[in-house]
Amino acid sequence: MPSELARRLLAELLGTALLLAVVIGSGIMAERLAGGNVAIALLANTLATVGGLYILIEVFGPVSGAHFNPAVSLVMAARGALPRPLLLPYVAAQLLGALLGAWLAHAMFDTTLLQFSTKVRSGTGQWIAEAVATAGLLLVILRAPAGRVAAMVACYIGAAYWFTASTSFANPAAAFGRMFSDSFAGIAPASVPGFVVAQLVGAGLGAAIHRALRLEGGQVSPAAPAATSVHAAKEP
Repeated sequence: MPSELARRLLAELLGTALLLAVVIGSGIMAERLAGGNVAIALLANTLATVGGLYILIEVFGPVSGAHFNPAVSLVMAARGALPRPLLLPYVAAQLLGALLGAWLAHAMFDTTLLQFSTKVRSGTGQWIAEAVATAGLLLVILRAPAGRVAAMVACYIGAAYWFTASTSFANPAAAFGRMFSDSFAGIAPASVPGFVVAQLVGAGLGAAIHRALRLEGGQVSPAAPAATSVHAAKEP
């Protein structure tokens, strides 16, 4: 029904916007308060993202599945968990939400609304890190026991901020939105295509690993493949 579709798309737009506002806004605040200590800034940014992500998945999960992430939506559509005609509308809502979230963060901190990041994030290590981060994210989403998706996704992203060289964007919408923020969380537009390709490869890898872990008879361990998102991170 049109009203149901509108409700789901609104949830994806709002959830992605708020996720990007959390990531970018906490990065701005952390950088201002850390006095040049990048480790402290990243730690503050991580904690804010973990808490925000958990809450957003819990709030919007029952409405849209709380993907907030085109890679997640693509895998869910391929698995039949998301109707395929909804894939493009979901992705459009997520991308628009990411842009609006960046602007919201800028507005809250009295910075220029329209800006582009100058922070280059490129290289083989960064791309491998994004593939690993996204593969792990999809594996967690697909295999998390029912009712634990939000907590497990948030914890995984918090850990991946620190064990990946890229600080775990793991989300094409997050990469898109953050290229419009010349802040601690930003990524230069020229670096985005490499990140997105790595994320999509990682999403496919995560789904393949999940399939390989199926039980006999095609059954799967208890899982909740309906909720999630992610997002992101930043580093010098």
